[in-house]
Amino acid sequence: MKEYKIFLYTESVFSSIFFNGGKVNPQRLTESLNQQAEEGWEVKAVERENRRTLLLFSREAFLFVLERDKKDIQE
Repeated sequence: MKEYKIFLYTESVFSSIFFNGGKVNPQRLTESLNQQAEEGWEVKAVERENRRTLLLFSREAFLFVLERDKKDIQE
């Protein structure tokens, strides 16, 4: 049996506005995905969107659908 999880990745509002214009930092995204992979999650689908921040700014966001085998809980 499989279980699923939605993982939303966005940069911080401060970082998006002042440092990289709302673009995702590839290194930080890679680290976040690797952390999920260590827990057994695999990416099954990705959706990219621009999210409004403080009415005037927008920033990239990625929505990942993750899947892994469901672990049986022994009681």
